[in-house]
Amino acid sequence: MNGRAPGPALHRLPKQRRERLCAALRAVAAYFAGATYRSIAAALFGGKRIPDRAWKTHDLRSRTIRLVQGGLAFVRGGYRKLLRPGHRHE
Repeated sequence: MNGRAPGPALHRLPKQRRERLCAALRAVAAYFAGATYRSIAAALFGGKRIPDRAWKTHDLRSRTIRLVQGGLAFVRGGYRKLLRPGHRHE
């Protein structure tokens, strides 16, 4: 648009980056629907990996929170970074 070159095709993003973007969008959608971090983690990583105890200090809790935060940033306009030409993978 406006005479600018398009950004890289989505398939050119590394597989790990695409998977993280998809997980972040799934996480933020569940967050907007009112799901808890524990239920989001169970949906993303499998319920068997979620401990009955020590959830507050478990690494999957921190990972889930970061995915939700990343999804929120993406929804709030971070997706535009994907559209910029010369996009560098972070």
